[in-house]
Amino acid sequence: MNLFKKLLKQSMYSDNSEPILGGELDQETADKLEMIHRELRDGFEFIRPHKKSVTFFGSARFADDNPHYITAYDLAKRIATDHDYAIVTGGGPGIMEAANKGASEALGISLGVTIKLPHEQHINKFVQKYIECNYFFTRKVILAFSAEAYIFFPGGFGTLDEFFGLVTLIQTHKIPKVPLILVGKDFWQPLQNTIFNDLYEEHGSIDKREMDIYTITDSIEEILEIVKKAPMRRE
Repeated sequence: MNLFKKLLKQSMYSDNSEPILGGELDQETADKLEMIHRELRDGFEFIRPHKKSVTFFGSARFADDNPHYITAYDLAKRIATDHDYAIVTGGGPGIMEAANKGASEALGISLGVTIKLPHEQHINKFVQKYIECNYFFTRKVILAFSAEAYIFFPGGFGTLDEFFGLVTLIQTHKIPKVPLILVGKDFWQPLQNTIFNDLYEEHGSIDKREMDIYTITDSIEEILEIVKKAPMRRE
């Protein structure tokens, strides 16, 4: 087995991976691989007890009077109250705080998957339990682990990275089709216009059906119905 395949197996949650032999990697790289493996393992174990969850993504920069913050709070509160889902976020401020606050005030489960940053990003006070990651990519994998639905509010580069990452996983059948819900037509519709006009019509770089992977809506009732109908990914 070549080194790449060994590294890939070591990164998966498995007790049957082959060891990486001495001399193939220097100690620093081996330590980093061990940290990655540990973060993924611990992250999966952190999420695993909660059989139903919805993950929220969005900007860390929105204040609590921002309309998108208010909508995220209301939506998370309804999901936790009406459907008894754990609410999972990145654990920081902005949209993450709004969703955790909604879940917490509904007496639901409010979880955070946080990230260590050079300039400390505080964990919002509405997170009940959290796990901290060193790497963005391990955090992204954990946030995407087996949720019944993913809800995206307006955000920056990180939010777009997380959105297109999940779209690509569904597009390439690496994960089953799961609801991706984009909330905030003021933000998402211009992006959708670019996807339709440039990627689909102008360049033909995507199939028209691939735009059905996600739903753009501002209707809380429609979102709740989508979440309600989403099949459980873990029994």
